[in-house]
Amino acid sequence: MGELEGRVTIVGFVSLVVCAVTLVHCYLWHRLIRSTTRPGRTRRVLTWVLVALAVLAPVTLVASRSEWGHFLAWPGFFWIAVMFYLFVFLVLLEIPRAVALTILRLVEERAERRRVPPGVAARRVERAAPIAAQPVPAAQPVSAAQPVSAAQPVSAAQPVPAARPDVAGPSEPGAGSAVGGVIVVPGAGDTRRGGGTSNDPAAMSRRLFITRTAAVAAGAGALGTVGFGVRTALGDPVIEPVRVVLPRLDPRLSGLRFAVVSDIHLGPLTGTEHARRIVRMINSLRPDVVAVVGDLVDGTVAELGPLARPLKDLESRYGAYFVTGNHEYYTANGPQEWMEELRGLGVRPLGNERVEIAHAGAVLDLAGVNDIGGVASGDGPDFERALGGDRDRSRSTVLLAHQPVQAVQAARYGVDLQLSGHTHGGQMVPFNLVVPMQQPVVSGLGEVDGTQVYVTRGAGFWGPPVRVGAPPEITLLEVHHERP
Repeated sequence: MGELEGRVTIVGFVSLVVCAVTLVHCYLWHRLIRSTTRPGRTRRVLTWVLVALAVLAPVTLVASRSEWGHFLAWPGFFWIAVMFYLFVFLVLLEIPRAVALTILRLVEERAERRRVPPGVAARRVERAAPIAAQPVPAAQPVSAAQPVSAAQPVSAAQPVPAARPDVAGPSEPGAGSAVGGVIVVPGAGDTRRGGGTSNDPAAMSRRLFITRTAAVAAGAGALGTVGFGVRTALGDPVIEPVRVVLPRLDPRLSGLRFAVVSDIHLGPLTGTEHARRIVRMINSLRPDVVAVVGDLVDGTVAELGPLARPLKDLESRYGAYFVTGNHEYYTANGPQEWMEELRGLGVRPLGNERVEIAHAGAVLDLAGVNDIGGVASGDGPDFERALGGDRDRSRSTVLLAHQPVQAVQAARYGVDLQLSGHTHGGQMVPFNLVVPMQQPVVSGLGEVDGTQVYVTRGAGFWGPPVRVGAPPEITLLEVHHERP
């Protein structure tokens, strides 16, 4: 049953991604291709290129999890990032683009009005009024034998017959001319004379200039943002020093130091150097405890085991500990093989259990719970097992839990501090504005029902190798009994 639920969840996720990607690419086609090109070969070629990229995005998300699909990771995830920021920049440019087109239309209409002399317009109105009010006499029969004479001048006293729809009126300068029984007024749809209609080549050129400028601006903004994000994501994590006051903490434990790291995401886009650099930076902090709070890997031990081997060099006074994240449950063989692999590397998994950290004659409870992602397979979090039983409630407790939302249950057990990851701090702005819909804390120190929660932004990345507004992080967290 759990396996079936997991498959349903994956199918639902893939369906949602496909729908979102399709809608975004339709919007990109409308703004980047249809609005900037004329019908023809160029438009067709660009359309097929965009269709291919639209297929590449969801295929990459699925295939990159398999060894055969690793070659898609770089081009696929790079395009996903570019696609996302093209969408963001184009949406932001919708208002300026609309304003520019509106101003252009008003200028064209004003220029059109200037082409018709005011006196001519007034005479047209005066002539139209009596003609409209005068009844139209019945048509008079004309003898076939009677010759049609040339037009005769009309005396001033002679009434002017009502205009017939099939006969053009008298010609006057600027008033238009009769062509085949149709009066043509200059500027009213006459594209030959530069009227401001949508068929006017000059007007179309001005509109194309505006839409192409918006497209170029969006493209430059997207590529620049993604380039900056790639450099940030692949660079060194930021060391974030954090001081947390736990009122119930034994004073002798003040100054205990935790190196907190999450979301390393060893996978097809990372090499051995990724883990080696993180280990080197953690060791330079000389921590008392190392806490790895989930999402270590995106694959099996057979695929990624060599990338995790640098973890055996982690150094700390009281050991390194690990709890599962949701991505450990996405691997083909599940998280258990990684639990065993990490034990062999000297990192102790805390699967719904706790240990005692004895320091300076005092004791701190360090507990860990599995991620919510394990519920479908029957390996979810068990707070009672980790925090209940014969636990001494007078001791301060630090809990390792991958998702910040797990603090809702942790608070019921009197946990003083929860260390989490999962959010990546949003990873790519403006996702940081969406994360609060699911998690109570996006990054940094917060509080949930009286339990303090520190959320690290993670030291790696998931999906696109891009971080914008949320640089990778390794946290050096000190706990203290009171403020200095």
